[in-house]
Amino acid sequence: MLSIAHGSVLVGITAHPVRVEAHVLRGVPSFELVGHAEGAVRESRVRVKSALAHVGVDLNEYRIVVNLAPADLRKRGSSFDLAIALATLEALGAVPAGSLGEVLFLGELSLDGSLRPIRGVIAHLLGARERGVERVIVPAANEAEAALVDGIEVGIAATLAELVASLRGEGVLAHARRSASQARSAILRDDLADVRGQLVARRALEVTAAGAHNLVFIGPPGAGKTMLARRLPGILPELAPHEALEVMAIHSIAGIGRPHQLGVRPFRAPHHTASEVALVGGGEQARPGEVSLAHDGVLFLDELAEFRRGALEALRQPLEDGFVTIARAQVSATFPARPMIVAATNPCPCGRRGDNTNRCVCRPDKVRDYRARLSGPLLDRIDLHVSLPPVDVMSLQVRASGERSSVVRARVEAARRIQLERQTAGKASRALNAHLAPADVDVVCVLDEPGRKLLASAVQRHGLSARAYGKVLRVARTIADLGGAEKIHAEHVAEAISWRLLDRDVAGTTSHAA
Repeated sequence: MLSIAHGSVLVGITAHPVRVEAHVLRGVPSFELVGHAEGAVRESRVRVKSALAHVGVDLNEYRIVVNLAPADLRKRGSSFDLAIALATLEALGAVPAGSLGEVLFLGELSLDGSLRPIRGVIAHLLGARERGVERVIVPAANEAEAALVDGIEVGIAATLAELVASLRGEGVLAHARRSASQARSAILRDDLADVRGQLVARRALEVTAAGAHNLVFIGPPGAGKTMLARRLPGILPELAPHEALEVMAIHSIAGIGRPHQLGVRPFRAPHHTASEVALVGGGEQARPGEVSLAHDGVLFLDELAEFRRGALEALRQPLEDGFVTIARAQVSATFPARPMIVAATNPCPCGRRGDNTNRCVCRPDKVRDYRARLSGPLLDRIDLHVSLPPVDVMSLQVRASGERSSVVRARVEAARRIQLERQTAGKASRALNAHLAPADVDVVCVLDEPGRKLLASAVQRHGLSARAYGKVLRVARTIADLGGAEKIHAEHVAEAISWRLLDRDVAGTTSHAA
């Protein structure tokens, strides 16, 4: 008898349907699995046989052939166990014919028949909903993630026996339910009010958050670069529901469940020894890298100049396009990758240049070589270059603090509403200023006459590239939005130009500014 169950496989963040066909005949006992299955899928034969034995089904008298269609799509992971087991049971007549229907079955089986959680359950559910699937069965251990996806019925089961009983009409499966703790995001502990002084850097963070720009801090050790970067998520708006699902799907694929942090923007801070694969993704099974795990959040690159040159250069494409495509011989996987990049670096090899102590012994050529580790094309893609002076230790004794993150976040949200209104009105194809297309810039980044003259002078004086020129316009637009100005004026352009520190002479200007 031939039986059919439905499963799915992930390629990147996209779920592809897989038809699981089981054919059972009496004869020499065997269990064949075909359909371009990789190791973990082929091993499912052992798990399925043991799990079926625990529900009273002995396969020793049968020849079983399971086909995973389409055959040209490589099948990975252990999520097919449940569909294979159920298709086999229906072919054996152990569950009513037709009881599997068009339901999508996802789950890994233990040898005792219990269901283990799988990676990427949110991506599976989003793909199923898009294909018009009405019902999905997932392991009970995936309930917290599965409950986040609306518009599709999700049943949960802890064991194969529980699911078989429901198919026989002997019980009803529970539905995935969202817990109260998932209704709101986690409390952010790092507040901008903790930062004493550094008014210029605080302003740069606000501009960065308002327009979703990229930022690099240059300053000596102890200037507060890391402290400031870790407070950026606290002034960002919450993730919209569709953004939260996309972020959760990426993290689920990577095996990093965070259902209790619904709405919280991710913050990732990889070590400077991270490889290209760790940053942009890859590996045999094409897993997302840090740039994708930080999608719609913040990717903090501390000690930027210490990262491998190849790893940093690999970031150039996702910074420009907003996604990463990992190509393999038989398949290509694409992951979203549009985080806000916040980087921190020292002004020189010893880190003391410009700290007013005269302890720096780095020669100008050494400073140039150190800064040359960061390529021009990479720096062009970073909108704001901010110099941090050393912190006055005596100022730390002052109890007075700056604005709280909630106050700054209110201004950021107001600026982002202005940007969204422009997109809604058809003036821009994208909402956030940092992501404006060149055609959008021509429409929404129009300068007044003094602003045009100022920018033209800066281009000649600092030799700004075409990309840097566009970055200045986009940052100036964000500054104007924060001020509630409809047009971009000279003061907005002047502030935007002041953030292009690394476009100037490294050995001279940077030393003075630091």
